[in-house]
Amino acid sequence: MSWPSVMMYDAWFAGEEGKLIFQIELAALRSIVKDLPRPWLEVGVGSGRFAQALGIDLGIDPSEKLLEMARQRGVSAIRGRGEQLPFADSSFGTAFVIVTICFVEDPEPVLRECHRVLRRDSRLVIGFVPQESPWGKHYLEEGQRGHPFYSHAKFYNLGEVEELLARTSFQLERCSSTLFQSPGQVKGSEEPRKGCDHQAGFVALLAQKLRTFPKN
Repeated sequence: MSWPSVMMYDAWFAGEEGKLIFQIELAALRSIVKDLPRPWLEVGVGSGRFAQALGIDLGIDPSEKLLEMARQRGVSAIRGRGEQLPFADSSFGTAFVIVTICFVEDPEPVLRECHRVLRRDSRLVIGFVPQESPWGKHYLEEGQRGHPFYSHAKFYNLGEVEELLARTSFQLERCSSTLFQSPGQVKGSEEPRKGCDHQAGFVALLAQKLRTFPKN
């Protein structure tokens, strides 16, 4: 993604609709992160908006320019890739992967690295847009029309994400679903709903690290 596209993406969150959607998604994340073990790591921290709001201890991202924006928001962040995290085994209590699975070539190596750097019985939080939701379909159409950042995204349905968790030795504990207002018609705040809903525009998953990887 080009730097102008990145700037456009971050600036969108500062607009009227973007601010509202950010708060709606943030509420869903907050509903599942209470009392999760620390330290917290965000993989794909980007410009640091979620890390700042959630109080995440450390972020990592491959883009130095995005990291500069995150640091300006007071987020501790370093450069690196989710596929090769520069941390020792069992270094963190919780890992966050917010929207990142949609923008990496293959999310499985990223989650395997999260598994490695997490302590025993720690947690993984994933935030994503379900492919089958009205929002997923909307973003797919935008990408097909050449949208500067959705054209780089790959969206997954709930079943695919659950399979991804199983392959990387995580067990789904609970979900929080939100953004049921239609694309282009977000007029107010929403309370997140318990459970995984494929019609939600944003789903936050909480999963527990299992001790061993499943046999292939």
